[in-house]
Amino acid sequence: QVQLVESGGGLVQAGGSLRLSCAASGGTFSSYTMAWFRQAPGKEREFVAAISWSGGSPHYADSVKGRPFTISRDNAKSTMYLQMSSLKPEDTADYYCAARTPYYTSSPLRKDYTYWGQGTQVTVSS
Repeated sequence: QVQLVESGGGLVQAGGSLRLSCAASGGTFSSYTMAWFRQAPGKEREFVAAISWSGGSPHYADSVKGRPFTISRDNAKSTMYLQMSSLKPEDTADYYCAARTPYYTSSPLRKDYTYWGQGTQVTVSS
């Protein structure tokens, strides 16, 4: 059983930056493909970014592609990160990390992820 704990959310002004962290325990972190999703008030949870177990070829949602959002992982620390810069009010949401069955490829689909964290809130003020 894998436990995921997000941190790093908070209140930031538009144009600011945040780095979210997702600490994993209870499994072999290096074998899990990891992802970030977000859910804004009144909206469905949506894919943000994913990074495979091998760490190669991160995938980003169209909503953040081309923006200074970077997903990364440190297998030695069993932690995944999402560095977000130039934040906009529309980035306001609860951000969740998720883990997929070992050695599977990245996916933008919620149903493909088995383990989820409790979320961390990001609020971007205008």
